[in-house]
Amino acid sequence: MNIVITGASRGIGKAIASLYASQGHSCCLISRSAASLYKTMEELQTRYPSAVISAAPFDLSQKEDAMQAAGWCLSKMVPDVVVNNAGAFEPGSVHSEPDGLLESQLATNLFSAYHFTRTLLPAMMKEKAGHIFNMCSIASLHAYANGGAYSISKFALYGFSKNLREEMKPHGIKVTSVHPGAVLTDSWGNYDNSSKRIMEADDIAQMVYAASQLSYQACVEDIVIRPLLGDL
Repeated sequence: MNIVITGASRGIGKAIASLYASQGHSCCLISRSAASLYKTMEELQTRYPSAVISAAPFDLSQKEDAMQAAGWCLSKMVPDVVVNNAGAFEPGSVHSEPDGLLESQLATNLFSAYHFTRTLLPAMMKEKAGHIFNMCSIASLHAYANGGAYSISKFALYGFSKNLREEMKPHGIKVTSVHPGAVLTDSWGNYDNSSKRIMEADDIAQMVYAASQLSYQACVEDIVIRPLLGDL
């Protein structure tokens, strides 16, 4: 299978890339940070020599970069699986967060997936196959304190994902919205997870991989996965 993953240099994106690479799939990896992205590519290629790993840095919050990134992917492969994982969390409240935060969160968490996916779709529709995963959030489903612009952008991403699901049905392309709760990534800094209070990135990777292995006629529309004791 041909796999395209954005936000692939760390956290959930890296975990997903590692799982697909371990099964010998060809992966195109995209991230904003060139240094960490190429380090990830080298690490995965060394660990899983049977997988073909390509990587290129793009800032998907910029429309032109998002479209160029998709074009680069298409020069390598027509994807069987696309994981729109690029995103960022900036805390805040609607009444007090800095001016411009909503615009930047929308650019990173929504517009990146929108422009990137739109550029990939014609080739995928021609093949009448493929599976798109949009990394939404529990914040796409429930408002919470200090969510602000981030939660708004994730609600919007879920709306994009649901709409895309309906549009792609006649074209044989599956769309899955992924809603993780708290996951131990860089967003949590030096959080002590010795008590296993929050999930691991591999948990999300396993769910995405499993959903992508079902029969052609089966589509998991939503994956909601939260810590055992609930949200923090």
